[in-house]
Amino acid sequence: MRTLGHVAILMAFACNLPHAMAEEASVSITTPANGSTVAASDKINVEYQVTPGSKGDHVHLYVDDKEIAVLRKKQGIHTIEPMSAGKHAICIKIVNKAHTPIGIQACTNISVQ
Repeated sequence: MRTLGHVAILMAFACNLPHAMAEEASVSITTPANGSTVAASDKINVEYQVTPGSKGDHVHLYVDDKEIAVLRKKQGIHTIEPMSAGKHAICIKIVNKAHTPIGIQACTNISVQ
């Protein structure tokens, strides 16, 4: 009877192990900082870090809801050409292999002058 109890405990642990080992998806934008101001003549370096998790594959970069790049590195810097004056939203969304967003994203808002 005791052996059955130990087997049951081991089975329960083994069944939950993949969930415990699965990475949680996350993405962060280090630069530019949220609320920062850049010159209209400057290129913008977007520095990011990504953990795609079990459902993600890579990320897409958006400016003002328009996709501008597909990024496959888990961390890096992508340079955006100078932008028009005004407020802009830069977002990175984790997507699956079919390029469908999985619901994890990071955004930073900047002003261009």
